[in-house]
Amino acid sequence: MPTAFDQTLAAIDALHAQDPRTSILADGTSTPQELAYAQRMSGWLDRVHDAPDKVLRLAIRAQHLQRWLVPREQYPEGRVGYLTWRRDQGIRAGDTTAQLMHDTGFSAEDAERVATIIGKKGLGRDADVQALEDCACLVFLENYFADFSRKIEHEHMVRIVQKTWRKMSPRAHALALTLPMSDASLALVKEALSAE
Repeated sequence: MPTAFDQTLAAIDALHAQDPRTSILADGTSTPQELAYAQRMSGWLDRVHDAPDKVLRLAIRAQHLQRWLVPREQYPEGRVGYLTWRRDQGIRAGDTTAQLMHDTGFSAEDAERVATIIGKKGLGRDADVQALEDCACLVFLENYFADFSRKIEHEHMVRIVQKTWRKMSPRAHALALTLPMSDASLALVKEALSAE
């Protein structure tokens, strides 16, 4: 009989698999974009946290749950619109994950905790929330940074790197500096960090 954790993880991944967008993985295979993101998040967790429990593992896996359902374009342009969209996405993903946990037998306390972590409440003070943020930053730097930086004006990109770096723990900083990067990406990171 699958455990509550296994059932919830399977339910999360089943929702991820509904993403109509696709990503090409390193081995050349195509997978739903959100599922690829979730697997990358899980892949970083044990490197940023010494003893992640089941609740944190589920939060990490579900951070972008069904994000494609509410496109960024439905919110106003600019920073305020982006932050509002991101906050609303976190609340929705947290609530959906909490319901999946409730349905498989997790306690109300655990379900509430997962929503808190996904909502990033307590960033900088809560080790689990910091682990989620570290994983998200590392996934971005490893998988999306190079393409993203080609679409954004240079000075704006420098500020994005600086803001990303400020949200990361010292442990995540050390891991980020080991990532393979193109010369252009590495130069951008060095410029951003030297200006801090």
